[in-house]
Amino acid sequence: EVQLVESGGGLVQAGGSLKLSCAGSGFTSDDYIIAWFRQAPGKDREGVSSTSNSDHTTYYRDSLKGRFTISSDNAKHTVYLQMNNLKPEDTAVYYCAADLRRSVADYSDLSAPNRFDIWGQGTQVTVSS
Repeated sequence: EVQLVESGGGLVQAGGSLKLSCAGSGFTSDDYIIAWFRQAPGKDREGVSSTSNSDHTTYYRDSLKGRFTISSDNAKHTVYLQMNNLKPEDTAVYYCAADLRRSVADYSDLSAPNRFDIWGQGTQVTVSS
C-alpha cells in the first residue's frame, strides 16, 4: 500500500522560506506522478506543482512560478517543495498526492485533484504579515 507523509510546514513571516517534504512508501513501480495541492480555509483545493517520477517533468501554477520549486529524490521516494518569498496568501494546508496510473505529468493535473488517488494527511503552512 502506497502511503505519503508530508512534513516541513510551520509558521513563517512574509518573505521567508519553507521546504516541504513528501515521503512516499510502498511504491511497486517507478512510474507515477506526485503533485502538491493546497487548501486555504473557505477555499477550494488548488494545484501548486506536479512532477513525473520517471523523467522529472515539472509543472507549476502560473502564479507561483519563480517562488516555488518542486524536486525529488528517487532513492528516498521523496518529493520536496521549496517555497521562497512566502506571502500571507500562501497560508493553507499543503497536501501531496500520487497518481499511480500514469507516468507523465501534465499541466492539467493542477486543476484535476480527482486524478490523484493517494493523499497525505497535509501539513499546515502559515505566513504572517
